[in-house]
Parts: sequence; structure tokens; C-alpha cells
Amino acid sequence: MQGAAPRGRGGSAARAANSLEGRVAVVTGAARGVGAALAHRLAGAGMRVALLGRERETLRRAAGGLLTENVGIEVDVTDRAELADAAEEVASRLGPASVVVANAGIAAGGPFTQCAPELWQRVVDVNLTGSANTARAFLPQLFRTRGYFLQIASTAAFGSAPMMSAYCASKAGAESFAQALRGEVEPDGVGVGIAYLHWTGTDMLSGIDEHPVLRALRSNQPAIARRVHSPARVAEWLTAGVARRSNQVYAPPWLRFCQPLRPLFPVVVGVVARRELRRTAMEDLRSATGVMGAGGEADWERAEGADRYRGDDRRHPG
Repeated sequence: MQGAAPRGRGGSAARAANSLEGRVAVVTGAARGVGAALAHRLAGAGMRVALLGRERETLRRAAGGLLTENVGIEVDVTDRAELADAAEEVASRLGPASVVVANAGIAAGGPFTQCAPELWQRVVDVNLTGSANTARAFLPQLFRTRGYFLQIASTAAFGSAPMMSAYCASKAGAESFAQALRGEVEPDGVGVGIAYLHWTGTDMLSGIDEHPVLRALRSNQPAIARRVHSPARVAEWLTAGVARRSNQVYAPPWLRFCQPLRPLFPVVVGVVARRELRRTAMEDLRSATGVMGAGGEADWERAEGADRYRGDDRRHPG
């Protein structure tokens, strides 16, 4: 597993690779972005990988380059029955999971009052409830393998940004869920980690320059914090955390030094956001309302709430 450990620790990198080789990993939201990159990285470490996601053809392409045994399963993480079926299929085709990564996530931007209630709810359902559903479906396997559950969170949990209320609330909730779950399952040998991702170059972030608050927040950060990291680089950091069964995984690693400063972040974010909102016309704020990224669009197009929303004869947001 190249690059999984800092330079000068070749021995620990090799041990980390050996700890994953031959085991089974499940990654949700694996059709694109960080999920697809992580699936490839885990396969490179010798794991058999189950890729779960909403887009059958995109999943097929993501699995195409894997060098180990794999399976792609189309599943909606908000549907407990679908996830239960997926867990059975993983166990029967690959074996019981030793690693489960709750990565599936979508985002919607814009003023809370302008965001369709169904879309706001969908973001929370996928990012928070979907993570809990994933854990519920695969924990029986993780108990058998004394495995590891990794919850993908975000620095959005550090300081909530206006115009991103559903995403920030769901990621803070996912962090809290994972912390609570850790205390329950660790006595049975199951590890639970939380991964904090910063600016990552997925399609979700492709429209950041059109999002006034996110654009302002990023431009006011130090240079090191403005850098956008590729999904492949983030997957490398995540794989190292998986191999070590880390309680916290930071992508990029310097984020660990921000944890003691978390009480300050809501104040700083609030000051920057209020300043930007005063400068921005309401029409421009409305134009930034809707689903962010191709993956979110694909999920929203197929969601039951989207059908109800379109049935009201209102324009699809975004």
C-alpha cells in the first residue's frame, strides 16, 4: 500500500498493507469522487471491495479498474431493506465485511427558506440516516470479523456555514452518531473512526466559485487551508486511517491541530458569512440554491421527494 504511511516508516506501511490484504471492504457512495478513489486504494492494498451507490453504470466503470475481486451493488442508503439485501449479497459473494466506510453524501446550497423542504430532508436522510442505516446493515458482519466502521464527516461539522444548513447539520450529526456508536461497539472489538475532510476536488465542489458564502470562506482562509486536494490523495489518507483503525482520520493531516480550536470556528465563520451576505443581492443567493454536484443530482433525480417537488409545478432547484 504505497504512500499509506509517512516517509521513514516503510515497516509500518508494510504492516498496514498486510492488515488489509485478503479482507473485505464496503464503500458507500462509491460511484464517483472520494468513494471511487477509496475503493481503488483499498483494492490496491489487497482488499476485496464492494462498491455501493446509486448509479449502476457509473459504479460499473468505477469497479472496472480494480485489481482484486469486487462487486458493484446499486443501493439507496436511505432504504433499509435495500441495504439489508446488499449486506447479504456482499457476504455471499465476497465474505463478511471487515471494513465499512459510510461515505455516501450529497449537498444542497442556498438560503434555508428557498430550499425545497424535500431536498433539505433528502440531504439529511442520505448523509445522517443513511450512515446509520449502513451501520445497522453491516454491524453483524463487523462483529464477526471484529472489524472497523469509518464515518466520513467534514470540517463542516467544525463551523456551520450559512447557505449550507442541511449539509452542515447532517455532517455534525454523522460525527455525533459515530462517536456514540464507538462507545457501544468497541467492547465487542469493533473500531469506529471519523474522517474529517476539508476542500476536496469532487464534483460537489465544482461550483464553489458560484456559491457566495463558500467562496468567501475559502478566500479568507490561510493558503494551506485553501488548497483543494484530489480524491486520490484523500483516499490515500483514508486508507492509512483504515489500516490503523484510527479513531480520527484527517484529510489533510494538519486538520488534527484544528480540533482544540473548534470553539472559535462558529464565530469566525459567522463573521465572514454575515459580511458576505450583506454584500450579495438576494437574486444571487437564490441562484446558488439547489443540489451540488453530479452525484447529488443523480440521487435527487431518483428520490421520491423530487417527484413530489416537481409535481407541485415548481422549477427543479439547481
